[in-house]
Amino acid sequence: MARHSALRASDADREAVTERLRKAAGEGRLDPDELEERLDMALRARTYGELDRVLADLPATGVSLTRVAVGLPSARTALALATRVSVALVVLTLALVDAALMVMWWLVWVLMRAHGYAAGRLGAHPRRRPRML
Repeated sequence: MARHSALRASDADREAVTERLRKAAGEGRLDPDELEERLDMALRARTYGELDRVLADLPATGVSLTRVAVGLPSARTALALATRVSVALVVLTLALVDAALMVMWWLVWVLMRAHGYAAGRLGAHPRRRPRML
């Protein structure tokens, strides 16, 4: 039976190694030039042994220490914030539309009163007084 390091690697294996390399660069373990060199090596690797050499000096799963999150919020926090902002904008928009409609109706009422279209005289000519019998 062939040793593990001599077995042929698949495209999925090479892709998993490239993802691990990108993650290591994001963690600050690799500089951009080193990342590019290792990505090239990983994509040209034919066996598991060649892939293992690319990852030899990197931890298998990333940071093992508990780190305090500093900087960017988590996805859940960002989603909650975006939801709250969206709801606030919708409420503000509805309040502004309601205020605009109230002002518009008030202006219509004032203009109708100014031209004599008060209650009971709707449709009458504004400059003529109704005849008294």
